[in-house]
Amino acid sequence: MVNKLPLLIDGEFIESNSKDYLEVTNPLSQEVLCEVPCASRDEVDKAVSSAAKAFVSWKETPPPERARLMMEYQFLLKRNQEELAEILSKENGKTFEDAKGDVWRGIEVVEQAANISPMLMGETLENVAKEIDSYSYTQPLGVCAGITPFNFPAMIPLWMFPMAIACGNTFVLKPSEQDPMTPNRLAELFIEAGAPKGLLQVIHGTKEQVDQVLTHKDIKAISFVGSVPVGQYIYKTGTDNLKRVQAFAGAKNHMVVMPDADKQRTIDNLVGASVGAAGQRCMAISVAIFVGESKNWIEDVKTEMQKVSPGSWDSPESGYGPLISKAAKDRVLSLIEKGKSEAKCLLDGSECKVNDYPEGNWVGPTLFSEVKTDSEIYKTEIFGPVLLAINVETLEEAIDLVNANPYGNGTSIFTSSGRSARKYRHEIEVGQVGINIPIPVPLPFFSFTGWKGSFYGDLHAYGKQAVRFYTETKTVTERWFQGGDSEGANLTIKLK
Repeated sequence: MVNKLPLLIDGEFIESNSKDYLEVTNPLSQEVLCEVPCASRDEVDKAVSSAAKAFVSWKETPPPERARLMMEYQFLLKRNQEELAEILSKENGKTFEDAKGDVWRGIEVVEQAANISPMLMGETLENVAKEIDSYSYTQPLGVCAGITPFNFPAMIPLWMFPMAIACGNTFVLKPSEQDPMTPNRLAELFIEAGAPKGLLQVIHGTKEQVDQVLTHKDIKAISFVGSVPVGQYIYKTGTDNLKRVQAFAGAKNHMVVMPDADKQRTIDNLVGASVGAAGQRCMAISVAIFVGESKNWIEDVKTEMQKVSPGSWDSPESGYGPLISKAAKDRVLSLIEKGKSEAKCLLDGSECKVNDYPEGNWVGPTLFSEVKTDSEIYKTEIFGPVLLAINVETLEEAIDLVNANPYGNGTSIFTSSGRSARKYRHEIEVGQVGINIPIPVPLPFFSFTGWKGSFYGDLHAYGKQAVRFYTETKTVTERWFQGGDSEGANLTIKLK
């Protein structure tokens, strides 16, 4: 008998009374791992009501006490990291090492939540007018909600509910219905850590349950990560119902390759950033812009991509795993087929097969060159192991091309020139910028930020008003300021 995944409502894991269940399948084999319920309207209402009731006392809980809960929680997450990674790999398809990284990045956020007290300090100023003093306080909002995607079933839920709860709020989590076992296990560990009843609720479902969250009168704020159309819908619906909303949407991330870059290091980073996790990352590099003579490296990129073999999560030989579903595979294959009429297909992963797993959702590494910016494969976020190559003559052309794109999630440049690095960082209109780093994701004591069509929310801006993250390797910094050439740790600078 297939296991029915429970809901977490009012501190208890309960079997849903819904008659509408969805199958959760292993992307390697299509084996049914469990059935996930689409929570009834009454169950969603009960979850929100429980969270609202818990908020009354939780908001009065001193921040250091909330932080101690997070300290215990991060301890349990670390102790169970490998178990969580195995659950994640089986339902999502990620390789075991990739899954452990997914869990670890979430743990880092919980560690930050355990240091919440200094972040909640207000401001004071005496004599703002004669004999009048002014004070500001940071106070919790109430019931918050999170709607999370399939591609990071540990990290992204852990982006959301630990920080919200550490700040004195309570939380309703609606994870992806495609890999809900990992979020449920995260919730079990949170209860084990000593979380009071009602702080965290977990409901499962699809659009109907999301709509109820977006319109529920007792939910004050919503966080979302996912595709552009859904992000726009959630932002509009949530704000129309007078809620605070932050919606992280799609991306088309570019890597600019300068001819003075370290060739092999650049190619290795580009291949990993484009096909790693089967390309199912909002921070994946999906477009490489080769400047000047670096266009001669495209054949070398093809050679290195051919060495990457997808496979099962538990094989150390696997470069990445399958796509999340047959529907996702079919979508990627249709875009690859479309691309063959729009650009030159140097490497075609459409017919990828993996021994022992003939039913897996496999797509092999795929490379297009001579790509035009008006092509469908360029305009669409493919979300698969597909890399597009574009040639330009100058850095200025590369910057103009990236800035013309409607998305602004992440970008990077590989170069040995401090001048080129500085120019790119200064002129590019993208929220997260990597210098000789392919995926410039900041650590949790910074915000994760996107610009333009990649983010909708309180800080949404189509110009340069949003926060930017600039991450570079010490290599460039030393060459730039000292003329040296040694490797070192990353340097992250927060700019406004």
